Amino acid sequence: MPMKTDAADLTPEVQAHYDELRAQLAEHAHRYYVLDEPSIADAQYDVLYQSLEKLEAQFPQLMTMDSPTQRVGGAVLDTFRSVEHGQAMLSIRTETDTTPQGAVSFDERMRKELSLDDSHPAIEYVAELKFDGLAMNLTYFKGVLVRAATRGDGLFGEEVTQNIRTIRQIPLKLKTQGTLTVPKWLEIRGEVYMGRADFEALNERQRLKIAQGLKNEKTFVNPRNAAAGAVRQLDSKIAAQRPLSFFAYGVGVVLNPEVDSNPLLFSSPHQPVVEETLGDDWSVPKASSSNQSLMSLGIKDHFSLLQALKAWGLPVADQATVVQGAEGLVQFHQAMGEARAHLPFDIDGVVYKVNRLDWQMRLGFVTREPRWAVAHKYPAQEQMTTVLDIDVQVGRTGKLTPVAKLKPVFVGGVTVTNATLHNELEATRKDVRVGDTVIVRRAGDVIPEVVGVVLEDRQAQSVPFKMPLYCPVCGSLAVKEALEADHRCSGGFLCSAQRKQAIWHFASKRAMDIEDLGEKLIDQLVDTKSIQSVADLYRLDLNSLVSLERMAQKSASNVLASIEASKKTTLSRFLYALGIRHVGESTAKDLAMHFGELDRIRSASEEELLLVNDVGPVVAKSVREFFAQSYHSDLIEQLQVLGVHWPKIQAQADTQLPLLGQTYVITGTLARFARDDAKAALERLGAKVSGSVSKKTTALIAGLEAGSKLDKAIALEVKVLDEDAFVALLQAHAA
Repeated sequence: MPMKTDAADLTPEVQAHYDELRAQLAEHAHRYYVLDEPSIADAQYDVLYQSLEKLEAQFPQLMTMDSPTQRVGGAVLDTFRSVEHGQAMLSIRTETDTTPQGAVSFDERMRKELSLDDSHPAIEYVAELKFDGLAMNLTYFKGVLVRAATRGDGLFGEEVTQNIRTIRQIPLKLKTQGTLTVPKWLEIRGEVYMGRADFEALNERQRLKIAQGLKNEKTFVNPRNAAAGAVRQLDSKIAAQRPLSFFAYGVGVVLNPEVDSNPLLFSSPHQPVVEETLGDDWSVPKASSSNQSLMSLGIKDHFSLLQALKAWGLPVADQATVVQGAEGLVQFHQAMGEARAHLPFDIDGVVYKVNRLDWQMRLGFVTREPRWAVAHKYPAQEQMTTVLDIDVQVGRTGKLTPVAKLKPVFVGGVTVTNATLHNELEATRKDVRVGDTVIVRRAGDVIPEVVGVVLEDRQAQSVPFKMPLYCPVCGSLAVKEALEADHRCSGGFLCSAQRKQAIWHFASKRAMDIEDLGEKLIDQLVDTKSIQSVADLYRLDLNSLVSLERMAQKSASNVLASIEASKKTTLSRFLYALGIRHVGESTAKDLAMHFGELDRIRSASEEELLLVNDVGPVVAKSVREFFAQSYHSDLIEQLQVLGVHWPKIQAQADTQLPLLGQTYVITGTLARFARDDAKAALERLGAKVSGSVSKKTTALIAGLEAGSKLDKAIALEVKVLDEDAFVALLQAHAA
């Protein structure tokens, strides 16, 4: 039980220590969740957090609603109550023309509304992303988050404060920086969303729950629906388990008693500006022009407002930028359209806003839409088509995946002919049948999937899909393990489909890198029984290759040369090439670095494997089971006898690696290193090597003819190292 104390026990030293702890935790949370630049390890953060909890238990009078310990509330609500927004959450007009002409039309309309002739310079706009999420209004009083509400009908929304407080990117208390004032009363407008990777991971967890027989569980159709469902959870502890994120893009009410002359704004007894303690019965001050209040704070345009939001500690999308005239709008629309597939979250368009706040006020509103902004969408990424058949594909781990063969349809910029149904449970839940008219969705580079069935168009003679009892390739029994959603072929390497996929994975660039061994050649080798396992690759000779279709002597020699070159590899590449279930490239590197030797990995217990960075119980169990099988032990020994080898590495504890936690990007041509050698050198020192530059990049290593990555690094103020500086870095940490 917390120790009971009186307020008199709270000494100035304790108060100062408490304030310092809170400030540290707030700063570390901001760096981790908003800037994506963590400055301390999770364990260190936990120590600070636990210290704060102990102080609040000892001195309950210290705890306030903006304490880091109050992120997740324990109350379960019966319903959400309706609350009024201080300033209406207006919708933005949507440009119906999804071509570049839509941007031109908006610019022409703005010039006409502002009475600008051809001699006037181009209008300055802010171009932003149109997130596919849930609009949210955050209310801050004296910098503290006091309420969060959905858009609702624009005038009234549902209060979801407890759930929004679980989103780590949203500060419970705004930061103060320099001379920039945090308004006493501030409504922040933004979007709650769920990233694509988080969405896929959530659905995978949901499928597992369904496979375990848990009732009332379901998968989600798309990230937006998943985010909306999480926000409207009556139990905030459940909401906290859903991976939500947030971007701020505007404001509602902005009031400061120091600069706002209307005393009525701060005189109502129901408003918390009079009461230091917030009760249930309070209303939001009304304001007709937030722009006027912003301008009185020195914020003259919308882009400056976005920078102020960042300074206050709120996440703002990096893609927001200032552009000039119709040409700038068109370029942004096209650039984001090309980048759309690679964004970590869904967008369905972009938004243009006149930058100058005084011009926004001059343009005003029409009905419930601002004249000075427009949403310019992209073509829909959901389309309807017909299911021609349902095939079952076999992966390299034996997983059986039902795939809907579709009448070709153009979705999200590509022609789609196949869509995954994931597994039998998912196919049954959606009840997809041959002949059905279905809605197909493609988000970014995610594999297209069937969202739902148009039941009104279903044929009377259609029959439900059933997973086959036997593998469609080799005829082995299809088994479904307890607590798993997937069926798997039990044939192992007896199944030619698994064998082909396993060999293709083994030979792939990031594994053994057998450059001239293509997928079609592997198909021939397996179909002609020239090879039965990956070890047989190293037994191939010229005669066995030239006898294959379309294989001349020169091509065969190139294949053999690539196979021979692959014998010299690294332990991490070899581990990855083996195709151990749940062991990706990163985990293979962690295993190699932690143990240093293959024999130590093969003999490691699950408990020892759990000591490896990012290895959990599922991965540990999978690794242990893989090496426990005699077939795999025999295969590894054969490969080593046939000449596959790697240099010895010195296993080190993670904490001893000098570049641990740092991220580097390599671009251009290095004179003294092959790209993979430079990458390996960094990884041996504990660094991560990424393919793209971001704010969290430690440094960019720039060789000759460095291109766009160098430009981006300079723009983001990321440190740039030439090859000499890179060599000096390696030498400084040489053993």
